[in-house]
Amino acid sequence: MPLNLPDKLPAIDLLKEENIFVIDTTRATGQDIRPLRIVILNLMPLKITTETDLIRLLSNTPLQVEISFMKIKSHTSRNTPIEHMQAFYTDFEQMRREKYDGMIITGAPVEQMEFEEVDYWEEITGIFEWARTHVTSTLYICWAAQAGLYYHYGIPKYPLEKKMFGIFEHKALEKVKHHAIFRGFDDVFFVPHSRHTEIRREDIEKKSELTLLSESDEAGVYMVTARNGREFFVTGHSEYSPLTLHDEYLRDKEKGLPIEVPRNYYIDDIPDKDRVRVRWRAHANLLFTNWLNYFVYQETPYNIEEIQ
Repeated sequence: MPLNLPDKLPAIDLLKEENIFVIDTTRATGQDIRPLRIVILNLMPLKITTETDLIRLLSNTPLQVEISFMKIKSHTSRNTPIEHMQAFYTDFEQMRREKYDGMIITGAPVEQMEFEEVDYWEEITGIFEWARTHVTSTLYICWAAQAGLYYHYGIPKYPLEKKMFGIFEHKALEKVKHHAIFRGFDDVFFVPHSRHTEIRREDIEKKSELTLLSESDEAGVYMVTARNGREFFVTGHSEYSPLTLHDEYLRDKEKGLPIEVPRNYYIDDIPDKDRVRVRWRAHANLLFTNWLNYFVYQETPYNIEEIQ
């Protein structure tokens, strides 16, 4: 089944080139189907890139999914044309009376700041609260995962000596390896990471409301869940396209930042886009498909107003 996207969204043409089935709102309104309503709060600087990455993964399902984009009023994006923001994004205040089957909250380039120092902290924590009563299941990614765990459960973040940057091997914890989010996963799977801070296993295990699902020997805590799957906190970037880490590496080098070649990413560690080894796409598709199927579609009421 196709994704139902706003008319003229740039990702539509990009994904059609990849033979991914998408339809615009005009065509979707003619179909007598109750689509899943997914709202994306996109905090990443390059919004069109992130939109395309997420939509690519959400398309890999037999369910029809209607995508909306939320923005925060207290912060203006400097890296995305204002025309794009006006055409496709809606302020939270205008959406707060709506209910959604699922929500995705992305990372943001503010992880080295204290949470309370982020200029939109008050607004985003209001969204965190709103999601608990207006969304069936919320997927927090990277900085959003750290922020959500800190706000809801008091889990601190810790600075790393150097950037966690590359592709890392992960596994599900033995006691939860049959959890539905891992349906179809291999015993070992790979995930991109790009961050300067971490959360720690011992803090997660102190909270009875939280369940640690997956971790990496190198990259640490990867996935945590709460409220019977109504919240997932994912510290990595499974949604990244093949060249995202390459572009980040070149960007940091050009800025003169202390950056190493992303680990386990290039063949023979030679930094060239033609030597990128992609090992995380199958897992990424399963992650988003399982979330949509088992924790959104199978849990959300047919009458969306019944979400509590």
